[in-house]
Order: sequence, then C-alpha cells, then structure tokens
Amino acid sequence: MSEPRPHEQAWAECLKVIKDNVTPQSFKTWFEPIRPVRLESKVLTIQVPSQFFFEWLEEHYVGLLQKTLKKVIGPTAKLEYNVVVENSNQGNTPYTVNQPSGNSSRQVPNEMGMPIQLGASIKNPFIIPGLKKMNVDSQLNPKYTFDNFVEGECNKLARSAGVAVAQKPGGTAFNPLMIFSPCGLGKTHLAHAIGNMIKQIHRSKVVLYVSAEKFINQYIDSAKNHNSSDFVNFYQYVDVLIIDDVQFFAKKERTQDIFFQIFNHLHQSGKQIVLTCDRPPKDLKDVDERLLSRFKWGLSCDLTTPDFETRLAILENKMYQDGITIDREVVEYLAHNIDSNIRELEGALISVLAQASLTRKQIDLPLAKQMMKNFVKSASREISIDYIQKLVCDFYGIPVEAVKSKTRKREIVQARQIAMFFSKDLTKASLKNIGMHFGGRDHSTVIHACQTVNDLMDTDKKFRQDVDEIEKRIKINTV
Repeated sequence: MSEPRPHEQAWAECLKVIKDNVTPQSFKTWFEPIRPVRLESKVLTIQVPSQFFFEWLEEHYVGLLQKTLKKVIGPTAKLEYNVVVENSNQGNTPYTVNQPSGNSSRQVPNEMGMPIQLGASIKNPFIIPGLKKMNVDSQLNPKYTFDNFVEGECNKLARSAGVAVAQKPGGTAFNPLMIFSPCGLGKTHLAHAIGNMIKQIHRSKVVLYVSAEKFINQYIDSAKNHNSSDFVNFYQYVDVLIIDDVQFFAKKERTQDIFFQIFNHLHQSGKQIVLTCDRPPKDLKDVDERLLSRFKWGLSCDLTTPDFETRLAILENKMYQDGITIDREVVEYLAHNIDSNIRELEGALISVLAQASLTRKQIDLPLAKQMMKNFVKSASREISIDYIQKLVCDFYGIPVEAVKSKTRKREIVQARQIAMFFSKDLTKASLKNIGMHFGGRDHSTVIHACQTVNDLMDTDKKFRQDVDEIEKRIKINTV
C-alpha cells in the first residue's frame, strides 16, 4: 500500500483538528465530502462538490479552516477551493473552477468562468423571477388559520406544537414537526395555519408550502434541464419549509437523496421544517433509513378522529364563518352521523344547505335525514346495547371498555348505570343479556342500576339534564 501524498496527509491532519471542533453531524455533512487535490507552496487546494458548498464553508467555517491550516502546514498556509460546477449544456459533464479562500462574495461562475450574482443565477421552481425574499410566494392558502382550526382532544398536541413552532420557528425542539393522520382529519389545514401564523409574526422570514408531489415533479424537471443545483439552492434558501404528504417520497430514491441534502442544510441552519404524512414515520416503507431517522428527530404527533363535541364545534364554526344559522337538532344529527372524516362532515353540511336552497325547503331534521342517505350506510340506525354504550361513553369522555370493567370509580359506575338504564328502556334485550354486555354482570345489577338512575333523576337536576341530553343523542339517530 502506497504512502499518502503530502496533500492527503495534510488534509487528514486537518480533519483530526476539525473533528474535535464541530458536531459529528456537521463534520459528516460539510467535511467528509471534501477531497484534497494538491499542496504547493503552502497552498492547500481542496475539492468541494458545489458552489453552494464552497459558500457555506466560507460563511460558517472559514475561521476554523484557516486556523487549522496554519497549525498543520504553517503560519503562511493558504486555502484554495476546486469547485465542481454543473454544466447546463445537455450531455456535458461538470467542470471545476478554482476559488481562493476569502473570495466568496456570493458570486457564481457562469459557463465561461465569469462571475455573476447569485440571485440572478438561481432559478425559482415556482416561476418567480429573482430570489428576493419579497418575491418568493409562500404557496399558502390564507383561509387556513388557527382561528378556524377547531381544537379538541383529537388534535390538542398537534395544534399546541404548531402554535409553538409558529411563534418561534427553528427555535423549539419540534424540528422537524411531523403531523400524521389519515385523510380528511385536518393535517393540511394545520400545516397552512402554521405557515400563515409565521408569516404574520415573522414578516422577514421566507415561508414555503409545497406538496410532496410538486416537489418531486420540480426535481425531475430540474434534473432534465441540468439545473438541479439551482433547485437545491432555492430550497436551502427558505426559512420555513412545509412539505405536505411526504409518503409520496417512497420509492423515489433520487428525490430522497436531494431532500436529504436540503433537510440537513435547513436543520443545521436552525430553519424550521414541517412535514405531514398519512401514517406515522415508523410505518413508512421504501424510504431511506437516513431520512426516516431525521423525520423522527423532532416531534411526531397525530390527529385522531374527532369526538362528538369537536365535530359539533367544527360545524358551528363553519356556520359562523359562512354566516349561516341552522336548528341545533339538525347540526347535532350531522355531528352524530358523520364521525370519521372532517371533510365529509363539512360536505354533508354543504349538501344540506344546497338541497334546501334548490328546493326552497326549510332546513329541518327530515331534510337532513334524507340527505344523509348519501353519506351514511343507514340513516335509520337500530338501537343496540353497543350503540348505547358508545354514546354514553362519548358523552362522558371515557372508553367503552371502562363500563365493562370491574372498576368502581364513581364516574365509571355512573356511566355504566345510565347505559344499563337505556339498554333496558330502549332495547328488547333481557336483563341477563344486558348484564352480559357489561362485563358479565347479573340481572340484579341491572335492576339496581335502573332504580339508581330513576332515583337520581328525581333528586339531582344536573344528573337529570345529562340523562335527557344522552336520550336526545340516542334517539336523534332513529327515524
């Protein structure tokens, strides 16, 4: 095995010093890709993979590099870069341009080796001329804000994290912030709301929202046109990057590689990254492990199916925003029957409004039930013990398993007794069958529960109101 040449030996010594003075991630990203080229007259020439790479080193590590060179080579040591420049002429290979250290005046050599201004050379993939901050369109929908994002137990963590990120982008532990949920539960709304709030609070920051599909298509176009460096530089320029539906990166290996570069730069620069996905990071398949590990660096939070109260609040908020008034029983009926998807919930409301407008009918419960045939499998729902248990538990915010368990906690016992009361009153099930649905209890327990509920209804006004409200919710779903 041959001995290392002088420039290789000198650079190896430099790397030992540098490694002790930067973070492992910074060392891997910014120093491992460097290749020593030659050492002549105390001038060390190193090759870097891009113009941006050269500028980043000059902006953030030039002091460390110069001190290290003087320590390893001597006090008169100097540094020169061999910058790989991508050739925009189709079919031609990249070439290199030499740049002395201390000469990064934000200029890029063009194809003839003449410097031109960086802002003029980078092509914005959103077809906006120049790269001035005021000219970068955020691509955000101004209608999606925190004001009209209804908070509930289903989204409390994600919403709180989103507000924290918006108030201090890049300055929290939530970087990246990964929001995941099935379709229609509000993750895109929340992503836009974060971006809009950042723009409102931090007016000088460049905020950019882009779907993963658009990002992929932009990269493909840049690769075809041999200007992928411009593409990377543009995305590394933004202060807040919001990527929607990152599950579409699966199997796109080259896109993943380019996004890996962009992610590293933004994260190490203290810039904020917000991602949305239709599943948790651990369930993403065909995505590079390096990228998956970075998705898990910050905070991952999910949006779950909204409960009845949240669905009701969403409909009321939608009506308020549109200046609409509808009878409470109609709104409650919609909230009860559309329980899986916020998009469907709002669509049901719009359908009822449209039908009433076209037929010039009053918006009442029969009209709503007629329209719901398009949204639910059965508008006329048979009352079952399971169904009663679910509604009672939803009302008290407890899991159904709790009323079937042996726990004697007061709030659980009360919910269990009310569910038994309605099971006896509204179904044809025997006392023995009812008891079996509540953890195998006997008929005497059911009789005691019904008597207790009747007694409390006569003596406790608040309890009576709860029972009346639950009965209303049960019966509103039957024709």
